[in-house]
Amino acid sequence: MPLDDYILADLLAWYTATPYKKPTDYVFATDSNRAGKKRGKQPVWPNKVLDYWIRPVAQQVGIRKKIGWHTFRHTFSNLLRANHEDVKTVQELLRHASPKTTLELYSQAVSQDKRDAQSRLVKLFVAVGKV
Repeated sequence: MPLDDYILADLLAWYTATPYKKPTDYVFATDSNRAGKKRGKQPVWPNKVLDYWIRPVAQQVGIRKKIGWHTFRHTFSNLLRANHEDVKTVQELLRHASPKTTLELYSQAVSQDKRDAQSRLVKLFVAVGKV
């Protein structure tokens, strides 16, 4: 997956802050007391990230829907499509085998895109009516 310069900068900043810098350590390693001697050798469990950080912040800002990792995949897909990215590009970034999966399950038309499409159609009918 290509990494944007901002993400690379964030990862480098994290590298300077984390105590786990060995080549054998995970980038996002657990620091749990329960890990014992395996600290740095085991990853942070993704569901714990959701439970301890993401969901509490979502609750604080008023988001009441259940948030999971696929929520971010759907959001990523919709933002790319709203940015008018090519379907094939979105498919490959999401690592879907088929663009059908991307279009049917992950992407939704953004409201402004729907309004714009409808306006273009209305303008077409208005233009035809004036002929």
